[in-house]
Amino acid sequence: MRRADSGAPAPVGSDLQSAGKGFLRKVWTWVHDGPLVHSYWALAASAILLSAVGIMMVLSSSAVESISANVSAFFYFSRQAIFGGVGVVAMVILSLVPSHVYRQLAVPAFVVTAIGLASVLIWGTEINGNQNWIQIGGFTAQPSEAAKLGTALMLGWYFGKHAGALHGAKAYVWPSVGILLIPLIGVGLGGDAGTAIIFAFIYAAALFLAGAPLKIFTAGAILVVVVSALTVITAPHRLDRVTGWITGNCDAAGSCWQAQQGLGALATGGWWGVGLGQSRSKYSYVPEAHNDYIFSIIGEELGLIGTVFILALFAVMAVAMARVLLRSTSTFERVTTGAVLAWLIGQAFVNIGMVTGALPVIGVPLPFISYGGSSLFMCLAAVGVVMSFTRMPGQPGLFSSFSRQGRQQNAQALPHNVHPIGHRSERTS
Repeated sequence: MRRADSGAPAPVGSDLQSAGKGFLRKVWTWVHDGPLVHSYWALAASAILLSAVGIMMVLSSSAVESISANVSAFFYFSRQAIFGGVGVVAMVILSLVPSHVYRQLAVPAFVVTAIGLASVLIWGTEINGNQNWIQIGGFTAQPSEAAKLGTALMLGWYFGKHAGALHGAKAYVWPSVGILLIPLIGVGLGGDAGTAIIFAFIYAAALFLAGAPLKIFTAGAILVVVVSALTVITAPHRLDRVTGWITGNCDAAGSCWQAQQGLGALATGGWWGVGLGQSRSKYSYVPEAHNDYIFSIIGEELGLIGTVFILALFAVMAVAMARVLLRSTSTFERVTTGAVLAWLIGQAFVNIGMVTGALPVIGVPLPFISYGGSSLFMCLAAVGVVMSFTRMPGQPGLFSSFSRQGRQQNAQALPHNVHPIGHRSERTS
């Protein structure tokens, strides 16, 4: 094969490299330049489908334990369905709220969620060794779930307010790290190390999208490793889990029981699964089958096809949010969207990695799917907030048509921290 311009032989692999670059460029163009209205519907569809699958699997995985506890087989299902229905309504309503309203409500929302975390430490209920729940009537709520959205909004407000005025690593970290420390201390004192990791994801994404120097992330990674090591060493049950995960040699009837049973359930499912409702592992073999380890029941009953479907829905949600933050016209929207993306997709990654053995047992639920009314409601609410960022302020209708004239008018009305990104046809290079 020869080059058309000089007749010299092309370097080995040059065609593959060009094809690879061309493919990546097409993917980038597709993600970046796609209409935001598509992201609106993609977010709505993926969130609703994930929630529907989750409600269905909660019924399948919890019915046996409910009956053995002398309660209705629909006990967990009915509660999850109620929160899911209310959450979808909230998602739609929140998607219609202009983004400037969220900017105004960010600080009050963060304060309210911080008070909620503090109330848990005083009046909270302890479940499975973690004091992160508070009893409200006949329901238990987890304020840390609301704090995730409150923290994302607060970080977006802070970095949006100071966009262009922060210089150097110290300016980015201080005092923004205080926004992280407030919920981090709250969940840490409650003993929930898994949720603390998710808050770290949220803060890291906010820093990155705000333009913080990369050396911050190097120092942060070292700090996370040190803190994680101390957290593991000081808790015998965590130490057993981590050493068992590293060495692959631990007590199958003790600390590794949950992990091995979860892997066994996934292996049993094969390609097509044993059938909806036909799981054997949910008969008290997999602890928390309707909660942290619900993905293993999905793999057993719906097979590899079912698990890939779940992964595909999370991928659609990630791409839709990526398009929103890439096309965002304000730092507030970009940072908030990135923080929500890190929360939902990062938490899904941790949960699925835990179930498949790629990560040690950490103990975080699978967003939209695991049992937990407050978690499901707040995940849907967070998606609704991001959906609102696909709409242009001041325009009527459910969503914007994103015309060139509309974008130009919007850019003129936005504050100093705006960085408008037009469609490909409007860019010169």
